[in-house]
Amino acid sequence: MNQSYIAKIAGELHLLTTQVRATVSLIEEGATVPFIARYRKEVTGSLDEVAIESIRDRLAQLKELASRMDAILASLEARDLLTEELKDRVQSAETLAALEDIYLPYRPKRRTRATIAKEQGLEPLASILWQQEDMDVAAEAALAVDPEKGVADPGEALQGARDIMAEWVSEDSTARAQIRGLFWAKGALTSKLSQGKESEAAKYRDYFDWEEPLSQAPSHRVLAMLRGEKESMLTLHLLPPEEEALTELEALFVKHSNDSSQQVSLAVQDSYKRLLGPSLETEARNEAKARADEVATRVFADNLRQLLLASPLGQKSLLAIDPGLRTGCKLAVLDSLGKFIESATIFPLLGERQSAEAAQTVLSLCQRHDTQVIAVGNGTGGRETETFLRGLGLSSGIQIVMVSESGASIYSASPAAREEFPDMDITVRGAVSIGRRLMDPLAELVKIDPRSIGVGQYQHDVDQGLLQSKLNDVVVSCVNGVGVEVNTASRQLLSYVSGLGPSLAKAIQDYRDANGGFKSRRDLLKVPRLGPKAFEQAAGFLRISDGDQPLDASAVHPESYKLVQSMAKTQGCSVNDLMTDEALRSRIDLDSYVSDTVGLPTLRDIMAELARPGRDPRQEFEPFAFDEGVQNIRDLETGMRLPGLVTNVTAFGAFVDVGVHQDGLVHISQLADRFVRDPGEIVKVNQRVTVTVLEVDIDRKRISLSMKTGPKAQASND
Repeated sequence: MNQSYIAKIAGELHLLTTQVRATVSLIEEGATVPFIARYRKEVTGSLDEVAIESIRDRLAQLKELASRMDAILASLEARDLLTEELKDRVQSAETLAALEDIYLPYRPKRRTRATIAKEQGLEPLASILWQQEDMDVAAEAALAVDPEKGVADPGEALQGARDIMAEWVSEDSTARAQIRGLFWAKGALTSKLSQGKESEAAKYRDYFDWEEPLSQAPSHRVLAMLRGEKESMLTLHLLPPEEEALTELEALFVKHSNDSSQQVSLAVQDSYKRLLGPSLETEARNEAKARADEVATRVFADNLRQLLLASPLGQKSLLAIDPGLRTGCKLAVLDSLGKFIESATIFPLLGERQSAEAAQTVLSLCQRHDTQVIAVGNGTGGRETETFLRGLGLSSGIQIVMVSESGASIYSASPAAREEFPDMDITVRGAVSIGRRLMDPLAELVKIDPRSIGVGQYQHDVDQGLLQSKLNDVVVSCVNGVGVEVNTASRQLLSYVSGLGPSLAKAIQDYRDANGGFKSRRDLLKVPRLGPKAFEQAAGFLRISDGDQPLDASAVHPESYKLVQSMAKTQGCSVNDLMTDEALRSRIDLDSYVSDTVGLPTLRDIMAELARPGRDPRQEFEPFAFDEGVQNIRDLETGMRLPGLVTNVTAFGAFVDVGVHQDGLVHISQLADRFVRDPGEIVKVNQRVTVTVLEVDIDRKRISLSMKTGPKAQASND
């Protein structure tokens, strides 16, 4: 363990070195973030998942820096360029940018104007001019003329010398750091319409002639302009005021006002315009993109967490419907555990006769299978199908619930769906997914690539490695936070459990299929390749209901079973009695159980689990209904107040489903009566809201909404 990393991370994250050291040690031993956060609180000082992930990610960055540092030192040494002074400079670099600045003059490079000038023997002339002493510049240049080497006259000699000096300026680490700071302090992001793209670039019209300080450009605008440039619709530049940049460089390199200083000044100007400026512009653009990616990824991750932790309907017999107009509605009957029973196709929206047949089919299925809930996808024909169902005179005990179809088509065509239902029509698989999503959103959504779910902003433009990593963290956090019933969970759900992964998840499923359900957590050790370390990491997050050991249904880790049994023995009762009798639990003196390895944080967690073993942290399910009179965008009128569901939160506002097959936008300026900096402060995905219709553009399928309670403000489409 590199101790310098520990101190650095602790300082940056404002944590104790003991906390960071313990966390890094656990990570390097193979412990997962959920396991550390839940079961090693005494070791880390009760750090939460966010802090542990920050330590893990910063540790990875420092290791990457060290790896690059080693590669650079090896390269310098192999070429006999490494001096003690240079080695110290390399090893003292704090960032990759600073490290690359130090290495830049020594990096093997392609032929440049400067290297050609050096080959022509002009470096001595450049060195003399660089000193900026009083001299006869023309005479010195004449001495460097060598027609055999391509230097025909003093003018060419001076040009070559300036090329060499320009490269020195560009490769100077102090100059790069100073101008890099100017890019971020005063750089302006400008966007222009690409020539001849007027009609094609209509969606980018806000950026046809746009300029704003880089420091103030929000992530969504940066990503929008970069996408426009990638599609050749826009031309982008990111530069600070040229005069200020040149003034700063002149102050660094031009020391006098004589003839040789004039040559240095010309080299500085050339360097900035031809080398340093373009280089740092590329760097600044990449960094702006990286920062925008971070924000967009965080927005996506926050939305995904809300979506995954949506309230589950629970175990109820269900009829799921994937709606359609001409192609009909696909029906799938599921039992209370989500097991597929049978399917049917109805055409309720194609005339009276077919509507009557559809009604008979639905009523028959509901009666035969004792249906408790009907789940209707919110895609094309969804609201019309809902209206049809509500007119059937169904039992008052049957709920009709609209369900988001986002991602259902992705799942229905996926290898996981084909494996589970190899002979089933793809549209019926979609209906099954819709029904299961209502029963348990988390269990169903983990089967889909999070990037296909449809929340977030510019998810296809951001760094896909970063996005995948952050979204995976969210899924892992949600799955382990809720817990997984090992005897019914899909392989996909099991794969996100701490310490498992796809291979062990499949091994568990195969063992379960061959031997029946697990009777206890200890039985997991019988699974091939699931060893003690994986068991330690996973066991606390796996649930076994109605098993041999009552604690197996809780989040109490098996390593604490003896402790709980000791508590029960002291109270003269069984563990089961302790879990069902609050009076018995209230007599337990937690302080008496504190030891070198178990502290009050873990003891309090254990007591909370004994009180509500395996408690689902998600909120109770409550049905939601759209306005019955509004089913199509043409039904909307300015000023209408409507119930809606937040489907997506972005940096510029929130999208809300009001039941017309087209989400409306509540711009950030319309989210509240007060100023809002972050939409996530006001709304979350799946939140129920009441909105006012501000504007409806039927041709462009755009709906502007407001959540303000005061007078209606002007809608913004920024």
